[in-house]
Amino acid sequence: MNITDGNRFKKIYDSQRIKLEVRISELFKDKEPVSLYEPCSFIIQSGGKRLRPLLVLIAARAVGGRFRDAQDAAVAVELLHNFTLVHDDIMDNAEKRRGRPTLHKKYDLNAAILAGDNLLGAAYEFLLKGCHEKDKNILATFTRGLIEVCEGQSLDKEFETRDSVLIDEYLVMIQKKTAALFETCCSIGAQIGNGSKAEVKALTGFGRSLGMAFQLQDDLLDIMAEEAELGKMIGGDLIEGKKTFLFLKALQLAEKPEDKKALQNVIDNKGIQKEEIDAYRDIYRRLNVIEETEKEINRYTLLALKEINKLKNAEFKAMLEWLANWLLGRNK
Repeated sequence: MNITDGNRFKKIYDSQRIKLEVRISELFKDKEPVSLYEPCSFIIQSGGKRLRPLLVLIAARAVGGRFRDAQDAAVAVELLHNFTLVHDDIMDNAEKRRGRPTLHKKYDLNAAILAGDNLLGAAYEFLLKGCHEKDKNILATFTRGLIEVCEGQSLDKEFETRDSVLIDEYLVMIQKKTAALFETCCSIGAQIGNGSKAEVKALTGFGRSLGMAFQLQDDLLDIMAEEAELGKMIGGDLIEGKKTFLFLKALQLAEKPEDKKALQNVIDNKGIQKEEIDAYRDIYRRLNVIEETEKEINRYTLLALKEINKLKNAEFKAMLEWLANWLLGRNK
């Protein structure tokens, strides 16, 4: 793919994101009670790439549909995504999201719970606007995505209290917690765009594998990125005692007694202190955990790209390829 194509796809992405931002800015404007809709507005306007709704739009175009036909469904998945973020932050007692206070910190716990629930209701409201008449498949896909995200979040919290978690178990968890929503976005977009069964299946598979790569990349950035880039505290996963792919791979590869003891301390103490992050980053580097994670990210990315080879729309197949590479930092 040449630079010209990449620039063109970025312009399309940015153009659709701007249109989406305009709609999002109006969602809860002048709605009452203010105690409910102000927190909803705060979280939904907190920025980000708007990746999930853009996946809906691009998937619809990739099967010959129109952007405008998928706009309501795109808003719906962004509302659903933010619903999951609110509840995730509450469960993790997180203080920041995208560089801003989390909802339960800015307001209070009750306001955050109600806002999250309201976002889910609004998500279904917009999804029904975007569905074909009498079409239950889109609603079923959306609902299944929601259930899988909840299952994944439950497994994530369960793993924090378990002494032993297998890497395969972790991959199942992130498939549900993160990849399922990517899968849902691509599937819904393809369905709204009237894609064939083969096209819907291909885009569903693309979304699933892209979501896996995305979460593994997120795990990696948590320990390797700069705080300004990440929008939250570096090393938060280790501080919270989360058993990420990197941590589980380190446990698997550790041979020296001191490394095994340091990793076991994370489990025993349910996390580490902020001042210990550099030491654990060094352990990850020494055990080649960073490279192993990058290999896994690359494997899932290639699986995603293999799925869209089946699409006939050359332009938007190329845009999906650009999107995957851009998202995972492979377009330099």
